Amino acid sequence: MGINWLEEVLKRKEELIQDTQALLRIPSVLDEESATEEAPLGRGIYEALQFLLRRGQEEGFTAKNLDGLAGHLEMGQGDELIGILCHVDVVPPGDGWSSDPFAAEIRDGKIYARGAIDDKGPTMAAFYAMKIVKELGLPLRKRVRMIIGTDEESNWRCVDHYFKHEEMPAMGFAPDADFPIIYAEKGIVDLDLYQPLTEMSEQGGIQLYSFRSGRRYNMVPDFAEAVLAVNDEQKEKIEKHYHHFLREANMKGNAIVKEETITFQLEGVSAHAMEPDNGKNAGLWLAKWLSSVELDAPAASFIHFVTDYFFADSRGNKLGIAYHDEITGDLTVNVGILSYDRQGGAKIGLNIRYPVTNEIEQTKQKLEAVAAQYGFTVGHFSDSKPHYVDQNHELVRTLQRVYEEQTGERATLLSIGGGTYARSLKAGVAFGPLFPGRPDVAHQKDEYIIIDDLLKATAIYAQAIYELAK
Repeated sequence: MGINWLEEVLKRKEELIQDTQALLRIPSVLDEESATEEAPLGRGIYEALQFLLRRGQEEGFTAKNLDGLAGHLEMGQGDELIGILCHVDVVPPGDGWSSDPFAAEIRDGKIYARGAIDDKGPTMAAFYAMKIVKELGLPLRKRVRMIIGTDEESNWRCVDHYFKHEEMPAMGFAPDADFPIIYAEKGIVDLDLYQPLTEMSEQGGIQLYSFRSGRRYNMVPDFAEAVLAVNDEQKEKIEKHYHHFLREANMKGNAIVKEETITFQLEGVSAHAMEPDNGKNAGLWLAKWLSSVELDAPAASFIHFVTDYFFADSRGNKLGIAYHDEITGDLTVNVGILSYDRQGGAKIGLNIRYPVTNEIEQTKQKLEAVAAQYGFTVGHFSDSKPHYVDQNHELVRTLQRVYEEQTGERATLLSIGGGTYARSLKAGVAFGPLFPGRPDVAHQKDEYIIIDDLLKATAIYAQAIYELAK
């Protein structure tokens, strides 16, 4: 049957754009302070989940809410299940946007909003793909299920909960990364290094009261702040020293002078942790400046460990944990969180993305040995194992063919440092929505999705769903 999938999408273009904007206008950032039994991850996330489930019911899909942590929409019939894994939670918007990050404004053929490309735009594309297949009345031998996650950007409690109660699809895809097809994903470790308060003398240097940078392991921090106790004779000199550093580093920052302290603030550039070098880590740069200030002993120990082992080294070379393989490339290290308090000690929150063939236990042991020299111990340690689907698998072959038919371009297989929902499937790949050559604006200010790409992705997903389930 010769179906013009793009034509079918264009018939529904205005409706697709409106639904995408409506979903993007819900500020679905993790907010455990507003959590209830009904909305365990906060009101915004709950509203986004409910929006999709309600729209699914309106389209005649079978909808199910799993305790506010996940949900699904299902169509078709048969024993075998095809899964499409999406998520409606988004990272915090951060500062510096040209328009309200939850206004979903359209400018120059793009929809601007937090979540536009990661992952609400693609989620709506997959939703409309299912809708088109259903409305065309195409015969399906398998069931097709959109699984809706709510905690992809943090701890994946959604899929953990979901698969405790629901069946595992035979195969599926996550529209949460790049086209053509991502068949291999690095392992992802989040860990904390702790340095308890020591009895080191605080004499002999300027006291560092506190240091704060970053809130998420999987983002390069775009802001950092340090509070120093500075006496009147030193104030002018240290302020000048900081402004000189800002000029040299070509960065923006402030020095806020109070009676007994100066608060130093620094702006960096945020980016996704899968490639820390795409950002400018405000915490590491502020630590770099502080390493040139004569600080009290406990603070100096913390600052020098950070700068000696992490500054300008996203590959773990100085830590002795560098690793590379042909399937997934380099191991990467992102310093997502830095905190220091002169009464509470220090914490470093790392996001390490390691290649498919890397033995993570060995990496952990090497890291522990280096950290111990500075009085740090490994606390929290979570490990999401690498994910890999054979390139001859029916899923990979089918999606390659669909992509090539729709775009006229070769469907090269890719590997990434990001973690997509595909890794929670036994046989799952990431499939779009970012087309080759497009900048990746996920997790950045002024995040957007190009409307033409949204439409094109919807057509690809519609054909893919039909081909996998027919």
